Amino acid sequence: MDQVKQGTDALFILLGAIMVLAMHAGFAFLELGTVRRKNQVNALVKILVDFSVSTVVYFFVGYTVAYGVDFFGNAGALAEKNGYELVKFFFLLTFAAAIPAIVSGGIAERARFGPQVIATVALVGLIYPLFEGAVWGGRLGAQAWLEASFGAPFHDFAGSVVVHAVGGWIGLAAVLLLGARSNRYRKDGAISAHPPSSIPFLSLGAWILAVGWFGFIVMSAQTIDKISGLVAVNSLMAMAGGTLVAVVMGRNDPGFAYNGPLAGLVAVCAGSDVMHPAGALVVGGVAGAIFVFMFTLTQNRWKIDDVLGVWPLHGLCGAWGGIACGIFGSTALGGLGGVSLMSQVLGTVAGVAWALLGGFVVYGLIRALIGLRMSQEEEYEGADLSIHRIGATPDREANW
Repeated sequence: MDQVKQGTDALFILLGAIMVLAMHAGFAFLELGTVRRKNQVNALVKILVDFSVSTVVYFFVGYTVAYGVDFFGNAGALAEKNGYELVKFFFLLTFAAAIPAIVSGGIAERARFGPQVIATVALVGLIYPLFEGAVWGGRLGAQAWLEASFGAPFHDFAGSVVVHAVGGWIGLAAVLLLGARSNRYRKDGAISAHPPSSIPFLSLGAWILAVGWFGFIVMSAQTIDKISGLVAVNSLMAMAGGTLVAVVMGRNDPGFAYNGPLAGLVAVCAGSDVMHPAGALVVGGVAGAIFVFMFTLTQNRWKIDDVLGVWPLHGLCGAWGGIACGIFGSTALGGLGGVSLMSQVLGTVAGVAWALLGGFVVYGLIRALIGLRMSQEEEYEGADLSIHRIGATPDREANW
């Protein structure tokens, strides 16, 4: 029975890893559909290369920083318990690789390729694992202090703060350091629309992300005996709440409609295992409202050129999810309890502060030493031709 349990656990978390790996195709197509046609190839290549770099860096450095575990033993030792520890690494790698994938959407259409790869090494090797280890690895004593002080540790079941808020706030730092795309905000005060290149590809990316997200959240249990239908239904309710509110507030705009479910799923990650489904619906609905309102505000009023809205979607909705866990996870609102609002607030603030600091340090150093941004001519020509020497539809361009 022990052998069956070990094999089942390994299979369970492997399926989760594969589902979250598929989410990276969602990141790619969401970005591809949102950017202009001259930057579509770059979106696809960035996500793949960033994931591959993340794999190597997280295997040799990041996972050890987060959990104090390394893989330098012989293959026989690694294969124990059906290789569960290796599969667990695979699963958590897909979370770590989401950090550069999130940032990629914010800095699209004007960031140089090489410097972003270098940033991925720093983010996945050090910045993200340090916070991941503090929350999920029990390192640095932070969780023990919160539990002793407020009765419960910081609860983030599937990464509203650890993954999404951290990625979103790092993305904000990168966007601010990089600056807006050329002619996005003109000197006369006019705003150039820079419309998405493909709503169908944008929606395909959102659908892939939404489906894979159930592996992201449900399989965060990491062993078969801890799987919970409550987590699945709460995720579903948050997704629906985010969609409906975003459609209404966004006046049927497809960009808002397809980012609404993602906002809800980002927010419910933290407390999906402790909330009542009705609470998850509210959490998702509020997240949908946050995304629509803040995306419009940042783009049109504050003139922050965050192409995919990664700060409102991941940064703000992730932070809301961390705090919402302490509200809707309480028994007073139908939750299972075992959470502390003060711990949730402090843990969320710590994640935001660490991400901002890390983002400004990493991208600030890269900008100062080698530069972040493509030249004006390269940006005008597009990242596809400037970096990859081919467009998304070369046959059509040849005919032109």
